[in-house]
Amino acid sequence: MTLSADGPATLSPARIRFALLALALGGFGIGATEFVAMGLLPNIAADLLPGLYAASPEDANAKAGWIITAYAAGVVVGAPTIAAAAARWPRKRLLLALLTAFALGTVASALLPTFELVLVARFVAAVPHGAYFGIASLVAAGLMGPGKRARGVALVLSGLTIANVVGVPAITWLGQLSGWRIAYLAVAMIFVVTFVAVAIAVPWQPGDPAATMGRELRAFTRAQVSFALAIGAIGFGGLFAVYTYVAPLATDVTGLAPGLVPVALIVVGLGMTIGNLVGGRLADWSVRRSMYLFFAVLAAALVLLGCTASNPVGLFTGLFLVGGASSALSPTIQARLMDVARDSQSIAAALNHSALNVGNSLGALLGGMVIAAGLGYVAPVWVGLLMTVAGIALALASFGLQRAQAKRGAALPYATGATPAID
Repeated sequence: MTLSADGPATLSPARIRFALLALALGGFGIGATEFVAMGLLPNIAADLLPGLYAASPEDANAKAGWIITAYAAGVVVGAPTIAAAAARWPRKRLLLALLTAFALGTVASALLPTFELVLVARFVAAVPHGAYFGIASLVAAGLMGPGKRARGVALVLSGLTIANVVGVPAITWLGQLSGWRIAYLAVAMIFVVTFVAVAIAVPWQPGDPAATMGRELRAFTRAQVSFALAIGAIGFGGLFAVYTYVAPLATDVTGLAPGLVPVALIVVGLGMTIGNLVGGRLADWSVRRSMYLFFAVLAAALVLLGCTASNPVGLFTGLFLVGGASSALSPTIQARLMDVARDSQSIAAALNHSALNVGNSLGALLGGMVIAAGLGYVAPVWVGLLMTVAGIALALASFGLQRAQAKRGAALPYATGATPAID
């Protein structure tokens, strides 16, 4: 069965739910492959960097964080490249190709023997990430119908956030028990199951026959697209400055046993799951107001976490709020990108994940730098706060510029026909 460009009228409600579940399962696998390293960072460091770990666990953990940075870099490179080059492909066929690449890259991550080779494998495994979410979001928006775009995006992203509640803690526990390599093999199996589910459940949907790489890449020439990308890349980094080093934060600062690290991950995941769904609904109401609200909550949560991380209640409360506010920003930023990208919708849907993973990379890198400088495991929280404040400033500048253009009678046109996000 084919999904028309106009909406889900030809599909039964049960078929739509099944297809959305299959798309979300892909998000679940991506959440697992992206975030499982956070909880297993000390294990990875001890195995791949044994000499450095014996001399200085802090330095080894900071260097092992490069694995997370490498994954983020792969997302940044892959998302616009694949989205622009393959915008004309039938969307189901493209999703299946991307899932195959995920499975192979994750298996390679589990089997390669050295730190340097694992870095390369994590980069390669990340290349399909943004394109998958971008194309899956377009398919989900078509399944949901008019006026529910951000909610469709949020449903696809819900797989990623639920992974942080169930998948990442469970796979972290498996990795602590059986080794981090077994954990990555388990993640690869999730992608195999997702391939089967997408092949069965997702209706055939054509690509954009008028799309060209040049048209898609024109999105980069628009100032508001650059603003939206910078908001995601810098403002979203606050989450990853904290999340990358959540295991040593919980054990070395709060004093929790290593066995409780999965509990900390569950708390972050619960925040992400709730925040994502709230963010999707509120972004359909007002992108601008939602963005301001969630950035303010994120900044307050980081202050709370930085001041109370030595206490278990403070740690868990702060992690929940940081995860919730950050995740609520994701569909909000994606809706903003799709608004300002006009006819470059395929690349706009994917670019959000490039931007957020620049934040991932920056957060992990800057957090590792302050740890390596001897400032301790709370220092990345304050790095995250600075990045969040910068994101707020960029959002104010973006909407301020758009308001000024509107007053001059030069408001941006919107390809989707939605209300401009300056309400």
